Amino acid sequence: GGLGGAKVKAFDVSRDDLDKSLGKYMSKKVNRAWSEKDRGPGVSGKGQLVVSGIQVGNVWITVQPLLGVEGDPMRLLFERDLTPHPQYCAGYEWMKKPEEEGGIGSQAVIHLGMHGTVEWLPGQPLGNDRQSWSDELLGGLPNIYVYAANNPSESILAKRRGYGTLVSYNVPPYGRAGLYLELANLKDLLNEYRESKASDNVSGKNSHVDLRDAIWSSCQRCEITADVPLLISDGEETNVVTGADLPESLTDDIFDRWALTVSDYLVELQDRLFSSGLHTLGDTPTDTEMTSYLQAYFGEKLSEEDCAKAISKWKEEQEFKTKGQSESNVLETIWSSFQEFAMKFTQDQSLESIKESNNASEEKISEHDVIFAEATNIVSLLGQTTEELDSIMNLLGGGYIKPKPGGDLLRDGTSVLPTGRNIHALDPYRMPSAGAWARGQRAAEEILRQHCEANNGAYPETTAVTLWGLDTIKTRGESIAIVLSLVGARPVKEGTGRTVRYDLVPLEELGRPRVDVLASLSGIFRDSFANVVDLLDDMFERAASAENEPDEMNFIKKHASELAADGVERPAARLFSNPPGDYGSMVNEVVSSGDWKESESLGETWKGRNVFSYGRNEGNEVRSGTARPVVLDKLLSTTERVVQEIDSVEYGLTDIQEYYANTGALKKAAENRKPLDSTTGQKKKVPLSIIEAFGGGSFEDSSARLPVRDVEDVLRLEYRSKLLNPKWRDTMIDQGSGGAYEISQRMTAIVGWAATADVDNFVFDEAAERYALDEETAKKLQKSNPEAFKNVVRRLLEAAGRGMWETDDETIEKLRDLYSDADDLVEQVSF
Repeated sequence: GGLGGAKVKAFDVSRDDLDKSLGKYMSKKVNRAWSEKDRGPGVSGKGQLVVSGIQVGNVWITVQPLLGVEGDPMRLLFERDLTPHPQYCAGYEWMKKPEEEGGIGSQAVIHLGMHGTVEWLPGQPLGNDRQSWSDELLGGLPNIYVYAANNPSESILAKRRGYGTLVSYNVPPYGRAGLYLELANLKDLLNEYRESKASDNVSGKNSHVDLRDAIWSSCQRCEITADVPLLISDGEETNVVTGADLPESLTDDIFDRWALTVSDYLVELQDRLFSSGLHTLGDTPTDTEMTSYLQAYFGEKLSEEDCAKAISKWKEEQEFKTKGQSESNVLETIWSSFQEFAMKFTQDQSLESIKESNNASEEKISEHDVIFAEATNIVSLLGQTTEELDSIMNLLGGGYIKPKPGGDLLRDGTSVLPTGRNIHALDPYRMPSAGAWARGQRAAEEILRQHCEANNGAYPETTAVTLWGLDTIKTRGESIAIVLSLVGARPVKEGTGRTVRYDLVPLEELGRPRVDVLASLSGIFRDSFANVVDLLDDMFERAASAENEPDEMNFIKKHASELAADGVERPAARLFSNPPGDYGSMVNEVVSSGDWKESESLGETWKGRNVFSYGRNEGNEVRSGTARPVVLDKLLSTTERVVQEIDSVEYGLTDIQEYYANTGALKKAAENRKPLDSTTGQKKKVPLSIIEAFGGGSFEDSSARLPVRDVEDVLRLEYRSKLLNPKWRDTMIDQGSGGAYEISQRMTAIVGWAATADVDNFVFDEAAERYALDEETAKKLQKSNPEAFKNVVRRLLEAAGRGMWETDDETIEKLRDLYSDADDLVEQVSF
């Protein structure tokens, strides 16, 4: 009903016709990989390949075909050259085929939204050749790719392998988590306790003591005691209070210090940011959304009143501009244009330029004036979001759109706005930047401090560090700096500012052992930062053969010597990733399918996909990479800590599948090679340190300790601030089908994290209450996206079945009934 004049336009394509369209070489690859018995998805009852979509005027709308691995994820593990299935190929071939020859006759294609699949198909990693599938399927068809502005890393692949001209779209507005339900009650109790304590100090009464038990009970209901344990010292021992009642020996001083820490935790939780809903392409943010961007960017530096003033000022400028354009008097129009230019020029000035242009002294320009000018500029840039659609239309007309660096407002500032631009990344030869080097050093120091504190002063022999393209670009190389700092090395730059070598810091200066590093590279990092990979490889080789450094002070040398003694080639290999030209651990595909038994298998899936070593010593060909499973096995067996940096508010641990599928599975692979812990009877745990490098706060304060947390602590923070938060839930549900899908994805991720780390029972309890057992919420999800609701219930049942979640039989029975009803509804919709 909403697409007037729309009609279905579909084609039945035979395998013979597809072979002719693909040509001899590529059709041979398809037929070898997909026989008549294994035809893949998208095949009609008559054996024809179905290519279908909706025609609206001159626009043909279709859903990108599935790659054909759902339900068979293990296929990707054993087939390095994953050939797309016939129907996938037919979809693109018939898109290009002229209409007079029985095709769609497209003159351009718009890929709407990031994370398509055509640019990820097998082929050359840096530049396509004729045997690359993305080149074959896209051919000369202009590719307009609408891509998230805050993902410059993967957008490079869309350009390089998908021939895409990018049109960036903005991130959703931000929201603050706030406190809810029992958490809000706990905050009130703490405030009441603080006021009562102050009153008792004057009156001499002890009324505040009565509140201690209520606070303790509330904390236990929230399970905050896992994040802020109450510790009591008994001589030389320190014990954690776990009982339902507080011990009688608990003093006011100990309880007060603990209560203050709980208060600080609640403040952090209520102030955590999250993406509030989804972004609508080309829509100007509302006043409320504008305010959310400004408050997230400036924090307490900008009042709500000033936000309103900045928005009002922008609206006045827009009205003046509109009025000027509607006037018939040419002079007035010219004057309006000049004023608009002058206004924008003023907004873009730095503090120094503002002083100069106003001929003012530093004292006359307050910090508030500078902040307000920047806020006005941000509002103006956000107001240009309509250019997202304008740019698409411009490109369809053969026009040009301006370039912009990719990134997000909070981390990268106003340089990433306005959106609707052809985004790019950064110069890989200048990493790490000076700021990233300073922050990375501090992060490494804090990681080692925490490890030594937890292990009686012992340093980790090996630390695994994930190197991803996205966080590397957005942080200007902080994760690289962490690797260098752990090893005890520093970047050396030439006169142009480019990094040419990573020098080893002398042990006398370092003052501690060199920590060995297993560098886990994403496929994008491997392909986009080949120069960094070569420099790191050279550094590890030199560290492995460093003279006059004993093994106990150089763990790289120690492990390399042990491998060399066993006759292993390239014992200094430390940079591991997927097979050449291939991407992903496939752990998320396995988890999504549910086709796995023991959690240990997920670690082995990761290992099987990441045995390839890279670097200048692996050969100089573009597709160089050598499988070195023995070296990887050695590094995993000695890994005592894993490190992951998170670079943005939008993509947290619980928001996307890749974190558990890569870093979580790497942690599990390392644990698989550990001995049994005598106290638990299970394999020894390998801690995972998370660094939230969002910018601001202690990360920018060089004197403050960096917030490096264990993964379980970060998971609890994220679940409380987002998935379990009614505010986040309701915002997502309001987005309709897309919001329901996002909820569903996070439920799958819970299972992934529970399999590779630890997820608290209360997370499953409250997720069930919020999304499945709440009748009103369940109806909304079922209405907007039946498949998403079915997956929500499915993941809860799966968690219970796998022993990840302990709940009662009544709850399980309710969930089974809901799943049966959801299954019936999906069947009806499909029919």
